[in-house]
Amino acid sequence: RSRPAESILAEARTLAKGGAKEIILVAQDTACYGKDTGESLAALLRSLSGIDGVQWIRLQYCYPENITDELIDEIARNPKVVKYLDMPLQHVSDPVLKRMGRRSRLDEIKSLIDKIRRKIPAVAIRTSIIVGFPGESEEDFNTLKDFVAQYHLDRVGVFTYSQEEGTPAALMPDQIDDEVKNHRAEIIMESQMNIMDRLGEKQVGRDITVLTEGFDRYAECWFGRSAMDAPDIDGKVFFSAETKPYYGEMVTVHVDEAIDGDLFGTRV
Repeated sequence: RSRPAESILAEARTLAKGGAKEIILVAQDTACYGKDTGESLAALLRSLSGIDGVQWIRLQYCYPENITDELIDEIARNPKVVKYLDMPLQHVSDPVLKRMGRRSRLDEIKSLIDKIRRKIPAVAIRTSIIVGFPGESEEDFNTLKDFVAQYHLDRVGVFTYSQEEGTPAALMPDQIDDEVKNHRAEIIMESQMNIMDRLGEKQVGRDITVLTEGFDRYAECWFGRSAMDAPDIDGKVFFSAETKPYYGEMVTVHVDEAIDGDLFGTRV
């Protein structure tokens, strides 16, 4: 069920008055918002962006089947909506997607990503992938592996399928051996780490906006997140600062180095 827009806006106003700089919208499928009430996710984003104090608005868990042109256009043109989209794909091989009960197919997924990148050139796309779903063949896995290598998504979480009691998939034939599942996950993660290293290197030398989150007393420097990073699941930006920032302050950081998905730099 979609929560009434005014209820969301009221909570966001309260959070902003308390000092919150970032509002994150998350649901089982955030892109479905308003389909049962006639409200619009794009309109909700516009209303949220009018709240004083809110500087970043982030969308998480938008399944590809429900991402509309209206939503893409709103992300592209609204300066407060970060150019970040959490889009769980889970897989890209058509036979696996069909067994999962997903409506998307590989060609549609590729077309959607191409459109998003065309309309939002600086977008960071996060996804989650499941390997070892019942019946996943070598051909299915190779389709997934080639996709990850080709499309260079900014953030990828990889999980191995696990049987959950009471689900249709738990009773499917051709369950995959744990050793095979773990090996496939390692292959995808190794490929993705190489991609993230290259993407991180592209940030070196740039000045980026960072939301300050705290001070690391072991590294003796401050840390926070860029607009490309959601809390707890993505990387961090570590930085030194002659002028001490306060928690929640938006600062500009010159990036000097990228290591394992994290960035390191100096406050400008």
